[in-house]
Amino acid sequence: MVVVLEQPFAHAPHTVAPDPTNLWGESIRKPPYPTNSGWLNFVLGDGTCAEYLHPYMIKSLNGGVSICYPCRGVTSAFIFQAFVPNLTVSCKEDSTSHRVTHYDDLSVTLEYGSHLSVPLVRGCPYVTFLFKGGTPVFSTAHAVLELRSNPEQTRHKLVLNNGQTWLIYSSSKLPLDKDLSLASHKGFKGVIRIALLPCGDDSEDFLDRHSKCYPVRGTADFTVPFRVKYVWKTLGWGELLMLSLPHHREILQDHKITLLPQFSYVSIDGSLEGVVGDHWHLQTDPLHVGWYSLHGLNSPEARDDIIRAAMKEVDRVCPARLTIRSTYFSGKALARAARVGLIAEELNCPAIVKRVCEFLTNNLTPWLDCSFEENGFLYDKKWGGIISRDGAADAGADFGLGVYNDHHFHFGYFCYAGAVLAKLDRNWAESWKGQLYALVRDYTTTDLRDDNFTRLRCFDPWVLHSWAGGITQFDDGRNQESTSEAVNAYYAAALLGLAYDDCDLLNLGLTLSSLEILASKALWHVKSDNVIYEPEFVNENKLVGVLWANKRDTNLWFASRDNREMCLGIQVLPLSPITEILFSDIDFVKELVGWALPSLSRPGVTDCWRGFVYALMALYNPVKAHRLIHELTEHDDGNSLTNLLCSDLFRCFPRQQLGRLLHRLQLLHRDVPGTDRAIPECQCRELLFESPEGSPGLELELGFDLTGSSFPFLSISMSYPGVFMIRVCLLICISSGLKQFEK
Repeated sequence: MVVVLEQPFAHAPHTVAPDPTNLWGESIRKPPYPTNSGWLNFVLGDGTCAEYLHPYMIKSLNGGVSICYPCRGVTSAFIFQAFVPNLTVSCKEDSTSHRVTHYDDLSVTLEYGSHLSVPLVRGCPYVTFLFKGGTPVFSTAHAVLELRSNPEQTRHKLVLNNGQTWLIYSSSKLPLDKDLSLASHKGFKGVIRIALLPCGDDSEDFLDRHSKCYPVRGTADFTVPFRVKYVWKTLGWGELLMLSLPHHREILQDHKITLLPQFSYVSIDGSLEGVVGDHWHLQTDPLHVGWYSLHGLNSPEARDDIIRAAMKEVDRVCPARLTIRSTYFSGKALARAARVGLIAEELNCPAIVKRVCEFLTNNLTPWLDCSFEENGFLYDKKWGGIISRDGAADAGADFGLGVYNDHHFHFGYFCYAGAVLAKLDRNWAESWKGQLYALVRDYTTTDLRDDNFTRLRCFDPWVLHSWAGGITQFDDGRNQESTSEAVNAYYAAALLGLAYDDCDLLNLGLTLSSLEILASKALWHVKSDNVIYEPEFVNENKLVGVLWANKRDTNLWFASRDNREMCLGIQVLPLSPITEILFSDIDFVKELVGWALPSLSRPGVTDCWRGFVYALMALYNPVKAHRLIHELTEHDDGNSLTNLLCSDLFRCFPRQQLGRLLHRLQLLHRDVPGTDRAIPECQCRELLFESPEGSPGLELELGFDLTGSSFPFLSISMSYPGVFMIRVCLLICISSGLKQFEK
């Protein structure tokens, strides 16, 4: 994103956020600071909480770096990794605490005094120590069963009584004894690299072969839409060996790299497999999604039903004055109205569009011009970011917005509402562009020259999803609960770019949305054939509630795991056109809805949460979902009947429309083997029909019942933008009439 606008919000006179610690090195001790990075525990509190950097947990304590290749504890409710100091390395001359002296997209560097520097690069199978004349000190929590060294004493194989074997490489002689002491106490100047030896016949050979090339920096380039390019800066000689996550490999391009699937480590995020190469190209699927429904709202029955709902509830959705002081709930209410406005525009209902515009103008603008009496936005110059007036005074207010929790969730709702109003009212758009761009820059800027906001505050370029925990220190590392709200945040950024004809912001927002969806499906969505998590966990769950760097918890921040409708809902809301892309795996959607449905009969379950279950049901059973949605008496504060109907009615294919379509198809007849009935069949043909401008792709299968058997007959796909391509594969027609088949 190119920064062209000044940060417009007033500075907070004081905040409850703690001052940045002295663990930040001198050269980087200035705002804007990162507030959700995967290594943030190293600069929070006393800096002694571990971080998981793949494949190791790393803890800095008492002047040393402790390395843990973690084992997992598993129950049906959670999976966790416990820290054990398998190996610890320190410098005898520098027992002081560390300083973080460098960070980038893929690495962080810890310095210990003047004698030891440790570049921690995520996904590196080695931990690298750069000694500058100090004396290395090694220790372990286990008993050493065996130590084998080469004649030059530059390679040591360490066997521990916990079943682990470690390899220690050094750039020059390192006279290590079995008790891990050094036979000589002279200072060491050079490189020491440590790696756990994983299973696999060739693993030791791979580690030996690549031990001389070590990474010290790493960047992620988002310049090209829907592509991330990893580039590591290396020292030494030879080729770089790194490890890839499963969802990396889904989109990793075979470009000047060598894959080593036989070289792998175990991880809570899935198998980490070897990749040789210092440049990776990750190419994710493009997203064809814009303002409106993915499939259009062409059915007269659907249009009439949605319009009736919008007319009925517009007063509730658009009250005269919105007095909700919470940034989160106020943002949801504004975005809910904006979504109704877009639906009304798509259905050509100018009266409702006008009403929504008036509501947004009257209730979004006060947040932007700081005239909202209940709360407001301020700029925190201590850390470098936008917070709320309430959040500046109370760390718990606005769900911790003042300590940088959930920024993308909250501001994503405001950006969605602002994007819609900017689209509908160009004069308003020009007046408030600076404020809206400040909000979106707070969580999406990639510009390292931006003096007001840190690069990608929430999105983690290595794990390819966001974190939400802010600057609170957690033993289990960073965390995020709602993936759907993260997707919504980047979708909202894309729409803001669309509203302002900003291709850079549009492409960045869609790229981050696509990556967040990729990681959500890999890590939060627990399919029955999931191989990342253990069977005990998979058999009981369909979703991760809160995903931590070191833990998978099926409970939510606000509810227990028994509330399956809430566990589902928090991973679905808010409903918008991109929801269907997040839940494009219909087999999984069926599993998920079937898992959640029994919870709806529990006492106390509200219609607010039922609505999200029915919204997913509409993806595969729209007729039943439509009936259930109409039975709801209340909706989530970010949802509406209008929006729910929009999610299901366009999937219902009325018989009248089907009849008109069949009339246009040229049918050929043949006898079906094994039957005594002649039926018409259409050869595989293509017919072109106009569709709503800007409508993205769809695939739809319909079927009809013939003597109790279901036959798929029609496959529809739509190219982007604006043209239906209908391919008829097999058409069954019987004289007694057609009966629509519900999957």
